Amino acid sequence: MSEISNEALGLTLCVLILLSGFFSSSETGLMSINRVRLQHQAEEGSKTAARILALLERPDRLIGLILIGNNFVNILASAIATVLAVRIFGDAGVAIATGILTFVILIFAEVTPKTFAALYPERIAGPASFVLTPLLKITYPLVWGANLISNGLLRLLGIHPESSNRDRLTKEELRTLMTQSGHRIPARRHGMLLSILDLERVQLDEIMVPRGEITGLDLEDEVEDLIDQLRSTQHTRLPVFTGDIEQLKGVLHARTALKLLDDADVITDEETFKARLLDLCEPPYFVPQSAALHTQLYNFQKERERMAVVVDEYGEIQGLVTIDDILEEIVGEFTTDHIQDTSPDVHPQDDGTYIIDGSATVRDLNRALDWELPTEGPRTLSGLLIEFLEFIPDTTLGVRFDSYRLEILAIQDNRIRSVKAWQVPEPTPPADPQ
Repeated sequence: MSEISNEALGLTLCVLILLSGFFSSSETGLMSINRVRLQHQAEEGSKTAARILALLERPDRLIGLILIGNNFVNILASAIATVLAVRIFGDAGVAIATGILTFVILIFAEVTPKTFAALYPERIAGPASFVLTPLLKITYPLVWGANLISNGLLRLLGIHPESSNRDRLTKEELRTLMTQSGHRIPARRHGMLLSILDLERVQLDEIMVPRGEITGLDLEDEVEDLIDQLRSTQHTRLPVFTGDIEQLKGVLHARTALKLLDDADVITDEETFKARLLDLCEPPYFVPQSAALHTQLYNFQKERERMAVVVDEYGEIQGLVTIDDILEEIVGEFTTDHIQDTSPDVHPQDDGTYIIDGSATVRDLNRALDWELPTEGPRTLSGLLIEFLEFIPDTTLGVRFDSYRLEILAIQDNRIRSVKAWQVPEPTPPADPQ
């Protein structure tokens, strides 16, 4: 090295510092790049993305290659810098070279390249893969030996690199990822994706039509009433029972039953008409009220059913749920008006308050009014108020939930039937005195 000129050594030193910056930025860029996006680009035919994914399949080899290269150029740069400094400054050159080279490598080969790579990993990872892929093949024996020793030491500590689960996401991690990336996804699609993740948190009894609100055909009614009900119903499927919903006979498809109305001989004979209705009924499909929505959605598909009768642990009917109810949890209500159509139990008043049916579910109210009433516990507004009061009120009174005001208007059959509700804005804290 004594025969090499100072100019050549200085040029070589600059090249080595650039190479050190390349290896440093490559490590940061490849380790921080979005692998989901890479996978999508590779499936779209991107050779660069496929090359990067191939490197990332064995991160131990990739890191081994980068560190071998980085350490080699840094050590060589240190040796050259020392020779140059000794030639220029004499014996004091060793200390001078150490201080100057440490600063230069820190700024130009570590902090700056790694910061840039962390901010723009795609710009670094793509070009780096063109260099590192053939370099890995050339230096494979050296990298393999270094990894053999390194992985052996890790196994002594109980760590197995090949069993790493770095690419697996838990459900909560996926939810966090979706929440943080919300500004990059259209609001409607973002809401749908989060709703899908929420399906397993919601049980059927939270979205079902309660037993007291079930619309069906009671075979104890007169034929004229049954015919009028069939002609005016807005439901596709109707439960058929005798006297009480617990005496459920089956589920009738309204479109099928309408064919009976054209048969004059049938509709004039009460016994024949009701017998024909029963013949057209399908067996009811029962499901437990504790089933999660994502499970029931799968069961609807598997059983090729669209409506289910929800029962409790004692087998008593608690309500009805349809596949449309579950789909609305994902895509929202199939309506346009924000309040009246989304929650028919909510009636806006001119003074900004709402008259709400006590049977309205708390989840529907929160969704329709963008409120945050507590959802842990009772499902309905009536149940929420009774649990809070710890008694069944026999007169009108008011209740306060944080910034929400609820005034009980009507009570019947030990249930709260009507509530007046409004929200009071939280007071703005006074500004700190200057």
